[in-house]
Amino acid sequence: MTNNDIQKVAAAAWRIRRYALRMGEVQGQGYIGQALGYADVLGTAFAHIMNLRPHESEWEERDRFLLSHGHYAIACYAAFIEAGIIPEEELETYGSDDSRLPMSGMATYTPGMEMSGGSLGQGLSIAVGMALGLRQKKNPALVINSMSDGELDEGSTWEAAMSAAHYGLTNLINVVDVNKQQADGDSRKILGFEPLHEKWASFGWYVQRVDGNDLPAVIRAFENAKSYPENQPRVILCDTLMGKGVPFLETRDKNHFIRVDADEWQKAIAVLDANKPEGVL
Repeated sequence: MTNNDIQKVAAAAWRIRRYALRMGEVQGQGYIGQALGYADVLGTAFAHIMNLRPHESEWEERDRFLLSHGHYAIACYAAFIEAGIIPEEELETYGSDDSRLPMSGMATYTPGMEMSGGSLGQGLSIAVGMALGLRQKKNPALVINSMSDGELDEGSTWEAAMSAAHYGLTNLINVVDVNKQQADGDSRKILGFEPLHEKWASFGWYVQRVDGNDLPAVIRAFENAKSYPENQPRVILCDTLMGKGVPFLETRDKNHFIRVDADEWQKAIAVLDANKPEGVL
């Protein structure tokens, strides 16, 4: 990791936050708290780690990014725009009839979307199957599954975790957004999941836990996961802050769907613009 890498990813994460806010303004709603909090992770994955051909979404050797938590679609679309998979002007269609950008991620609509995120807890199982298939075909592609801490409630998540370790899926990275929120409230109170590091390690995974908004730490964790030499799947636990980058949203009462008033979208964009990373035009 070089200073140039950090600057490049910081610029990507800043643009992802801004694209997400612009899409949220189109509909007046969206899971913007998650998008802002997760932008550093997405910027790292799409601007630094993944091997993609933006205009060839079916390229056989592409790295696969699975959005298990489909309600994070607004964040994923912003990352797709940053990566050049979707044109920027298309963000104006977000959530509209006949748009390729529905409010929940759907593979049948959106280039680059590898799975439809419906019931939570399905992504890791699909990722295990993909990683197995790619290995059998001797395809060097990487599978990154992105999920939320609420999905830790689901038994299928842990069945998939056992399978991945059993098969020694070195081509699988699972990323968990630990923002401590789900639809019913604080995810730690709905069903306690700590100690997460020890749990994943006991299932046979190489585990890293980082501040998901500490960009150098996130970049380092992805690089470590990609280069780790042992015969294990890899998981990165990212503690994130919903609303990150917009202080008046960071401090808002946390819930699964942060309320943003009509006059606040442009205020939020103005806050981002005032804190533009060095080198961003």
